[in-house]
Amino acid sequence: MNRILIIEDEAVIRNAVKKLLERNDYAVDDAESVEEALQRFDPGDYQLIIADIRLPGKPGTEMITLADGLPVLIMTSYASVRSAVDAMKLGAADYISKPFDHEELLLVIRRLLRQYRDSRTTRALKSDLEKTYPVAGMIGNCPAMLRVCGEIEKVSPTDASVLILGESGTGKELVARAIHERSRRSEAPFITVNCAAIPESLVESELFGHTRGAFTGAEKARTGMIQAADGGTLFLDEIGELPVGAQARLLRVLQDGEMRQIGSDRLQKVDIRLLAATNRNLKQMVEDNSFRSDLYFRLQVVEITLPPLRERDSDALDLARTLLKQTCSQMNRPLLTFTEEALQAIGHYHWPGNVRELKNAIERAVILSDGDSITTDLLGIELTRENPSSSADLSLEDYFKQYVLTHQNGMTETELARQLGISRKTLWERRQKLGIPRPGNPNAS
Repeated sequence: MNRILIIEDEAVIRNAVKKLLERNDYAVDDAESVEEALQRFDPGDYQLIIADIRLPGKPGTEMITLADGLPVLIMTSYASVRSAVDAMKLGAADYISKPFDHEELLLVIRRLLRQYRDSRTTRALKSDLEKTYPVAGMIGNCPAMLRVCGEIEKVSPTDASVLILGESGTGKELVARAIHERSRRSEAPFITVNCAAIPESLVESELFGHTRGAFTGAEKARTGMIQAADGGTLFLDEIGELPVGAQARLLRVLQDGEMRQIGSDRLQKVDIRLLAATNRNLKQMVEDNSFRSDLYFRLQVVEITLPPLRERDSDALDLARTLLKQTCSQMNRPLLTFTEEALQAIGHYHWPGNVRELKNAIERAVILSDGDSITTDLLGIELTRENPSSSADLSLEDYFKQYVLTHQNGMTETELARQLGISRKTLWERRQKLGIPRPGNPNAS
């Protein structure tokens, strides 16, 4: 049951609000002043505080700082914009003017309690990640991911442009957000534009904006994404899809900090940090004259390359457990667990769609699950999809052993590990565990 503290000096109003809330299954305490509330109660015991703005002694807005992040709903008899604005500037969650409608008050309270509950869940998940991993949200302890996290920590405090490379689904936008959150621009906007999702004819309008009448159909002026990101960070995903004309205009922004809306003859100053991502080979595109070399070198101040999931040792299992916890929380399901067979399948699978495919598989499994565990069938993993010659009747360990013995004479250890979707280190460890010697080393165990 949610607990609410009411601070109101008018007894009639205080008692009426208390009775209303108790009738709606809230636990309620009340006080006539801030001083009395602090003497009798601990603000940390409540999920919401409702306080009149004018009280004997300290004003109700004092509770905003004293409540330490708890939502405070301010009541005022003075329905002026000024008093409401002042309360919101001080950090009030919302305000309501007396006299107020009972249903209106209940709606506001439900909304604030829901927002507070959601924010606590988000903070708890973020805290768990930050305790375990060097960069929040970047889950992984393999050398490649530790290198990525180290690069994020180094580049974030600067204003350098960053080019983020990696296969589709590896988490390039997550890297961009981590850089923004650790930069001096963290309180400013973070604007994301997927260049591949915008028709080529509209890209420049989307990025730079346009004036009214700039072209057919431009019935009113439009602010572009670059202006929206002013003071903050602009993340251009799939920048390899950016048309050459837009590339030239973007280069001007990076070189001079200036841009011009389509249809305007006036230059505007903008201050953005640019982060870009692609799964294409920009260097090859430069050689093919499909991407400007000067823009490429502007972007490539720092380059961060994300490894595919198949090359991240046992990270897939850590990711799977964390994603399962997050998905269960988001879907209001009791915490589920993976069966041992499901964990083995996750570790063996190639994951061509990388982290995105893993996330989607887990979300689907949670939705379809009727029990308290996630099985291989629920994940929908087809191990035979990558190696059609393998037998569906084999256990995962027998399949691994058969595949290695069948192919090891015709493949290097690197090629063998790549086909199995694991690292060379993991291949060596599983050889030791299952007693599979390498060719030419019959005594290995």
